[in-house]
Amino acid sequence: MNPAKGFFGHPSGLSTLFFTEMWERFSYYGMRAILILFMTTPAAADGLGLNVEESAAIYGLYTAAVYLLTLPGGWLADNVLGQQKAIWCGGLCILLGHALLAIPAGKEVFFAGLACVAAGTGLLKPNISTLVGDLYPEGGARRDAGFYLFYMGINIGSFLGQIAVSFAAEKVNWHLGFGLAAVGMLLGLIQFRLRANTLGDAGVKPKARFTGTPSSTTSTKTLLVFLILVVVLVALLHITGVIDISTARGIAEAVGAVIVSVTLLYFLYILVAGGLTREERKRVLVIFALFIGAALFWAGYEQHGSSFNLFARDYADRIVLGYELPAGSLQSLSPMFVVILAPLFASLWIRLAALNLNPSMPVKFGLGLITLALGFVVMYFAALVVTSGQKPNITWLIFSYFLHAAGEMAVSPVGLSSVTKLSPPRYVGQMMGIWFVGAALGNLLAGLFAGGFDPHNPSEVPGLFLTVITFTGTAGILFILLNPILKKWMGSVQ
Repeated sequence: MNPAKGFFGHPSGLSTLFFTEMWERFSYYGMRAILILFMTTPAAADGLGLNVEESAAIYGLYTAAVYLLTLPGGWLADNVLGQQKAIWCGGLCILLGHALLAIPAGKEVFFAGLACVAAGTGLLKPNISTLVGDLYPEGGARRDAGFYLFYMGINIGSFLGQIAVSFAAEKVNWHLGFGLAAVGMLLGLIQFRLRANTLGDAGVKPKARFTGTPSSTTSTKTLLVFLILVVVLVALLHITGVIDISTARGIAEAVGAVIVSVTLLYFLYILVAGGLTREERKRVLVIFALFIGAALFWAGYEQHGSSFNLFARDYADRIVLGYELPAGSLQSLSPMFVVILAPLFASLWIRLAALNLNPSMPVKFGLGLITLALGFVVMYFAALVVTSGQKPNITWLIFSYFLHAAGEMAVSPVGLSSVTKLSPPRYVGQMMGIWFVGAALGNLLAGLFAGGFDPHNPSEVPGLFLTVITFTGTAGILFILLNPILKKWMGSVQ
């Protein structure tokens, strides 16, 4: 591995991964900021002309697929491609997807583009994070600092992409916006190729082959059994009339049913036949609680790209200094607040720990969910302004985005860290996969929920936001009330 330092005292390879991920997030979040707006725009105005329910279901399926596909994406890198090649292939697939989206050629090409972006992101995202860790074989505080810098790149790319792509798409032409997202990924690929030497031998060979681990035949069989189980389950649900896979919403509901069923079966298998000790079983139950909390959190948080985006377009007063801001550009506030709040929260936890006042993991999780619910309280009152016949100012959205970013700081990093600590050593990778499956389920639920947003019936909007307040707020309170039990099950894990 190349030991050279050149990025704030970190391995020079970190800058390569930083800018690759920055441009990939520029393209991903930039496109996501305009996705539901484009789908619900009438065909006469160069949109796709879909109704809100169908568009929201497609949005949920797409964002859920991104997280679900990180599982096979990580497996392919570990067993076949290696991390570096997986990132390159994933980036090319994303580039192709955005290029297809930039072509005004109808629904079939559009859906093919979405599929390419989802597949490419599933291949790139988990493996670029793995490579960051590989740059620090010694671990420790420098590794944590390296991941913080990398996280900054994610949010910088997200911030810039949602502004630039939204302006290009909404003020000039939708397909120009998608094309700009493609340019972002192209820049990321160019600099990754030109600076690949800074990564040395990290991620060149598949880890299973590089570490001399046994053949992945067992993993392959497990994957095949899983796929067969999914197909059978969906077929049974369709035959019995529980779901209707002839519509986008029906497909989304089917995927949701599959995720919930397979996850429950997996946890049941681990608890019953996973060879765990009593203490390990209790910790796995805590991870299951985190899975539920994460799914509910992301179901609310991911309203940013769906119902919040539609609210901004259809109801909000977006005039600033005489200029109307693109609706999608308001989503850039979330990553901006994350960049501001991340170091503040990191410092807060350290100071509270020094005073022996650091909240436990369940309490932090509960506070994050309650803070998310408070953001929806703000939007509930903004919706009441709409029902009174007025246009609410974007400050309502700004304040809600701020609260949601604060909630994210108490849930996302805490959850990731807790899963790695609570997982039985031989199941760490699988449990991290389950965490991403929770995010996938949350994104899917977000799309299904947003399908109830009717731009022609504003009187229903307060009720929609109130539903999210009820579920996320109740979940947050339950985490705090159950803290003594969950903390006991965690044992020595802090």
